[in-house]
Amino acid sequence: MFLAPMEDVTDPAFRLLCKRFGADRVYTEFVNADALVRDVPSTMRKLHIRDEERPVAIQIYGKDAASMADAARIVESARPDIIDINFGCPVKKVAGKGAGAGLLRDVPRMLEITRAVVDAVQTPVTVKTRLGWDQNSLYLEDGTPFIVDLAERLQDCGIRELAIHGRTRAQMYRDEADWTLIGAVKANPRMHIPIIGNGDVTTPERARECFERYGVDAIMIGRATFGCPWLFAEMKGLPAPRTMAEKVAVLKEHVEAAIKWVGDERKGIIHSRRHFAASPVFKGLPDFRQTRIALLRADTREEVFAIMDRIVETYSDIAGE
Repeated sequence: MFLAPMEDVTDPAFRLLCKRFGADRVYTEFVNADALVRDVPSTMRKLHIRDEERPVAIQIYGKDAASMADAARIVESARPDIIDINFGCPVKKVAGKGAGAGLLRDVPRMLEITRAVVDAVQTPVTVKTRLGWDQNSLYLEDGTPFIVDLAERLQDCGIRELAIHGRTRAQMYRDEADWTLIGAVKANPRMHIPIIGNGDVTTPERARECFERYGVDAIMIGRATFGCPWLFAEMKGLPAPRTMAEKVAVLKEHVEAAIKWVGDERKGIIHSRRHFAASPVFKGLPDFRQTRIALLRADTREEVFAIMDRIVETYSDIAGE
């Protein structure tokens, strides 16, 4: 079970927490190839990895084969276990400029980039992509699923694994992920590289179903980990925090680690807020709106921790603890 690469989420602080709770592989935030080649400091910083988080993959994106190959060589010097190519990011600032999922509309260029990166480095190269650009592009004229054909062609370029998000670019993160097409890729007898499934895996039961029904070699988990790095432990039957107090203690630990990583208390807290907002720890609590607002407005460690302590004191009994 892998932690998916997510911008402004999978920094070292969060990766190490997920690793501790059982993630089998973690990925960096995705890295702009052009910015790497230009030696932009904030981008270079994303190459910082620690031995404790291995195996770790660094993911790169771009739309030009030469710059992607150059970026891959730079990434290789950081000694990741894997270099992953992002052909799946759907956001406009990436896909709209012909990178990420935008390359689903230009398969020849996608394959050119893939071959260039594979040829440029000794580190294993993998790819993450989506089912297609939109619903109208899910099948070829002969009825073959687009992703089945694309997977074979990417495999022929020399990649070692393929991760597939079960949505089109047009869907963004809406609607339900379609795992049947992921399963079709895995069931293709011409595929011999591992297939990783991604999309809407939020519970241990769903994870088990995806392995058993679709036969994937691994599962990649993204948004469900927000404010819940122990999800991997729950899915694997490992020891995990059970009470609200135990879970809040992990959230505090994440805040501390984020502050240390960012190097500024306020910025570290702001960086952690998406986890407060999405954490299942605080979902469904009655009369919680004002407390949530206060939590998301607090900008010192002392304020954040005091509010979290009050939440535990107020709601532990309601949560059946």
